[in-house]
Amino acid sequence: MAITVRIPTVLRAHAGGKSSVEAEGATVGEVLKDLASRYPGMSGQLLGEDGNLHRFVNVYVDDDDVRYLDKLYTTVREGQVVSILPAVAGGGA
Repeated sequence: MAITVRIPTVLRAHAGGKSSVEAEGATVGEVLKDLASRYPGMSGQLLGEDGNLHRFVNVYVDDDDVRYLDKLYTTVREGQVVSILPAVAGGGA
C-alpha cells in the first residue's frame, strides 16, 4: 500500500528535490526503510545505527507524533500521510 511521505526542505536533496514521495509499508518503520531503499542518502539522516529514529528527527502519521504512539511500529494505512520534520532546538536570549 502506498503511503505519502512529506519530506522536509533539509532532506529534499536526498529525494531528488521532491517535497513528497510515495513509499510502501504497513508500519512507519517499513515506510522509512522503503524510503531509504528508494533514496539511499536518506537512510543515515533518519535512522541511527541501532535502527531507531535519530533524536533530532520527528515523524508524524497525520497529526500524531509516533514517539507517543508505537514509534517505528506505528501502523499506517492507505491515505495517511507520514511527515518527517527535523527537530528544532530553542534558544534563550
